[in-house]
Amino acid sequence: MTLIEKKIFKFFPQPIFHYKVENYEKHNENLSKYIYELYKDDKDGLIRSNQGGWHSKPFDLKKKDKPPFNFFMEIQKYVADVFREYGWFYAPEKVNLTEMWAIINKKNNFNIEHTHPNNYLSAAYYVKAPENCGSFNVSNPNQVAKERIAISNKRTEFNQNIAQIKPVAGDLLLFPAYLPHSVGMNLSEEDRIVISFNIDILK
Repeated sequence: MTLIEKKIFKFFPQPIFHYKVENYEKHNENLSKYIYELYKDDKDGLIRSNQGGWHSKPFDLKKKDKPPFNFFMEIQKYVADVFREYGWFYAPEKVNLTEMWAIINKKNNFNIEHTHPNNYLSAAYYVKAPENCGSFNVSNPNQVAKERIAISNKRTEFNQNIAQIKPVAGDLLLFPAYLPHSVGMNLSEEDRIVISFNIDILK
């Protein structure tokens, strides 16, 4: 049977922007040393979504001679690209990095599902991501769609309520801050190191 004049309107998508950061090897070398120094000085860290992992206190981005500041300078172009894709007006002086931090997940550590309220964008950047270190998981924020799920004979973008991204070192993910996300359990013998940050837009 031929269907004439078929159209599919895809409204209200939930985008995740994926970039490979330029010069990521050098950034990761410097960031890794910086993060482990923070960990050495503050083993307790913070408890947020992390289950057994170490969550740093917010980075001090006023220190322009430290790796986090250099990293943020590098990734501003990716944030600007997300603004262009969204069709948002981009004024650098209005783009506000509200917070940046690191998480170290050792074996069997993971992060429960959460969102980052009062921000427009959130991000995850992978400093270290060995094989089987835990996927980046996102859930459909439409709660109604989760209540009635039809039986499917194939997986499509229309029937997924959960999706996963396998992280690789140097990957930068930018996504809506309201998007529910979690981190799978690290089954590797090595540390999984991620830097996260939030972006707001000043009025």
